[in-house]
Amino acid sequence: MPLGLIALALGAFGIGLTEFVIMGLLPEVAADFAVSEAAAGWLISGYALSVVVGALGLTAATVRLPRKPVLAGLLVLFIIGNTLTAVAATYEVAMLGRVIAALCHGAFFGIGSVVAADLVPANKKAGAIAIMFTGLTAANVLGVPFGTFLGQQAGWRSTFWAISGIGVIALIGILALVPVLKQAAEAISLRSELGAFKSRQVWLSLGVTVLGYGGMFGAFTYIAYTLTEVSGFNSHTVPWLLVLFGAGLFAGNWLGGRMADKNIDRTLLIFIGALLVVLIAFGALATSQVATIVALFLMGGFGFGTVPGLQSRIMRYAGSAPTLASGANIGAFNVGNALGAWAGGMGIAAGLGYTSPIWIGAAITVAALLLMLLAMNLAKKAPVVAELTPAN
Repeated sequence: MPLGLIALALGAFGIGLTEFVIMGLLPEVAADFAVSEAAAGWLISGYALSVVVGALGLTAATVRLPRKPVLAGLLVLFIIGNTLTAVAATYEVAMLGRVIAALCHGAFFGIGSVVAADLVPANKKAGAIAIMFTGLTAANVLGVPFGTFLGQQAGWRSTFWAISGIGVIALIGILALVPVLKQAAEAISLRSELGAFKSRQVWLSLGVTVLGYGGMFGAFTYIAYTLTEVSGFNSHTVPWLLVLFGAGLFAGNWLGGRMADKNIDRTLLIFIGALLVVLIAFGALATSQVATIVALFLMGGFGFGTVPGLQSRIMRYAGSAPTLASGANIGAFNVGNALGAWAGGMGIAAGLGYTSPIWIGAAITVAALLLMLLAMNLAKKAPVVAELTPAN
């Protein structure tokens, strides 16, 4: 395994920790800045929206530049953002720090996916992307519980100082371990990168990403309410149940990467279909604690198991101009997060109960499955070579 993949995974770990750990520290943050919990929640929403902006804007702005120094520069931005959050004297400064850190998120994963794929032979590209995304899953399994514990014991700012330190280590790793890869002229042309969006399959892939991820997050965003109000778990057990969900993410990412290296579309169809089955079973059996535990693990596994395949698919159809399309797909994941959270919240607000987000997530997943079937059918009629031709 190329050592550069380890450096990319470490960067992914820090970025994933930045995104998710604040969820467990919102009470402390709200109390420190004397703001409502809803206002503190905007530190999460603001981050997600900034990810989409950075995924497109920063990727497009840096597409002509060599990828290794761009990745290093993005990590410097990440360190600055988290340091600013750690020292923030006001809520507004903390929000600014979150926005700055978020801007590097989409571009890092988008460009990092291309670099990871270039480090290995063609038949191992999805697996290499999965290794990089292992850092993100590890952030959920290990980083978030320990980061939350650190913040509760030593103050929430200590967590962000620790994240800044992880960013420094990842930066050193990128500089030392990621080789300078040769880029074709087309790969550093913004015009050719934009030309990738002429591919119908690129747009279909983005749609599957939004809907597939939206289905999982429609169920997951409000999972704490489902666990306590429907399944009957004590609130103190929720963090450990979320670790179980994170373990599912880890397993699904590994398995999805291995399977996608053999057949991307078939793997996506299997995982999206399996996610749909799990969500339907979860919605029907949420009052059973045993069924809920199993469903949590499987929901994380099948939901996140699509990530290596989705990222590989869009890069495949973007052809020799994959960087911007790859970044756009990272933005699509976050659009899916927002869609699922909004739709699930609408179900609760309508008085449909705390299992309604699961059923709504299942409905969104049905749409993802149908769109995937359409994409596969159209792909059979049009050869990949035609999709790979960049704009001149």
